[in-house]
Amino acid sequence: MPEATSLDVLVAGGGYVGLSLAVAVKKAAPHLAVEVVDGAPEHAWQKEERASAIVAAARNLLDVLGVWSEIAAEAEPIRRMVITDSRTADPVRPVFLTFDEDAGSAEDGQPFAHMIPNRAMIGSLLRQAEALGVPVRWSTSATDFKTGQHATQVTLSDGSAVSTRLLVACDGARSKLRDMAGIKTVHFDYGQSGIVTTVAHERPHDGTAEEHFLPAGPFATLPLTGNRSSLVWSERTEDAKRLVEGDDLVFEEELERRFGHKLGSLKVVGDRRAFPLGLTLARAFVAPRFALAGDAAHGIHPISGQGLNLGFKDVAALAETIVEADRLGLDIGALSVLERYETWRRFDTVRMGITTDVLNRLFSNDVTPLRVLRDVGLGLVDRLPGLKSYFIRQAKGTAGSGHPRMLVGQRI
Repeated sequence: MPEATSLDVLVAGGGYVGLSLAVAVKKAAPHLAVEVVDGAPEHAWQKEERASAIVAAARNLLDVLGVWSEIAAEAEPIRRMVITDSRTADPVRPVFLTFDEDAGSAEDGQPFAHMIPNRAMIGSLLRQAEALGVPVRWSTSATDFKTGQHATQVTLSDGSAVSTRLLVACDGARSKLRDMAGIKTVHFDYGQSGIVTTVAHERPHDGTAEEHFLPAGPFATLPLTGNRSSLVWSERTEDAKRLVEGDDLVFEEELERRFGHKLGSLKVVGDRRAFPLGLTLARAFVAPRFALAGDAAHGIHPISGQGLNLGFKDVAALAETIVEADRLGLDIGALSVLERYETWRRFDTVRMGITTDVLNRLFSNDVTPLRVLRDVGLGLVDRLPGLKSYFIRQAKGTAGSGHPRMLVGQRI
C-alpha cells in the first residue's frame, strides 16, 4: 500500500456543505491541511439546474467566505411569502398568512431569504477552495477507514490512502461513511416525493414566494431572476413518478391546476425530477475523529425550505469548533472537542425535524376538522404582529443568541 498523505481535515463530499466547510476552516486556519474528495465526475455540478433558498444567516456565512459578492447578481430576494390552504379543484384559494419584505427586513436590512442557482454557488465555492489551496479530488470517494488513537486511516477509491486527524462525512442522506462509523438513524418515510423543476411565466413574480397546502402535500413556487420560478411540488410517490415520467402535456396541465393563471402562461424550462421525502436524523453527529454534517446528519421535509440552511448551520458550528480547538492547542479530532459541535447543533436539528414532521402531517391531508384548525391557526398568526415577527426571525436563522460567528457575519 502506498504511503498515506497526512492531513488535518479530510472532507468526504464536494457539495455545498463539504466545500463551504473546507473553505471556512482553511480561511480561518491557513496552516491546517484540508482536502475534499467526491465520487462524482469533475464537471457534474455544471449540469445542475436547480436553485436553493438561502436564509439571511446562511447568506452571512457565504459573505464571510467571500462567495456572496460573486453570486449576488444571480440571487433573487424573496420579498413576500404567501401561504394558502385549499384543494386542487377549489376555484378560489384564500390567503391565510403573508410575510412581507418590510416585516422580514426590519431587524437587519436583509430579506429573509434569497433564491440562488446551485451551479453558481458550487462554482464560487470551488474558486474559493482553489484560491486557498484546498485540493478537491473528483471521481474519488472514501471507501473505508480505520480510527486510531492519533489519526484515522482512510482508503480512497483510487487506491490511495490518507491519514487524517478528522474525517468529516458530507456524503448525503444515504451516507456510507455514517454506516461505517456505526451511527444509527431515526427514519420515517412520508410516502411522498418532491418534484423539482423551473418554469417561465408571462408576468413578473415581484419577488413573491407562495406555498399552497394541498391534500397531497405542499406546492411551493419560489422566485428566480427574470420571469422564472423554481417549483418544489410534493405529491404521493406513485403520482410523482407518473408525472415526472409521463407526457409533457399532462405534466403542464397538472402544473397549471396547482400554479394557477395569475402569472399568465407557463412553460417548463428545466428538467423535472422527483426525490423521495422523509425524515432522517442521525442518533449521533460525532464519533472519535469523525463528524457528520449536512444531509448525512439530517434530512427533513422541504415544507419549511430549511434543509440546506441546516447544513450551512452545521458548517458554521463545526468550522468554529475545529478552528478554536486548534488555536487552544487541542486535538481537533478528539471526541471531547467534537462533542461541542454536537451539542451546538443537535437540539436545533431535532427541533426543526419535529417541526417539519408535524407541519407535513397536519397539512398534507383533507380531514375537515384539521383543515379548520390549521386555517384558524394561520389566520391567528397573520393577525398578531409580534408572533409573525418571531416566525420571521426563526425563518431567517437570526432568532436567539449564541449563534456561531459566521451566521451573524463575523469571522471565526
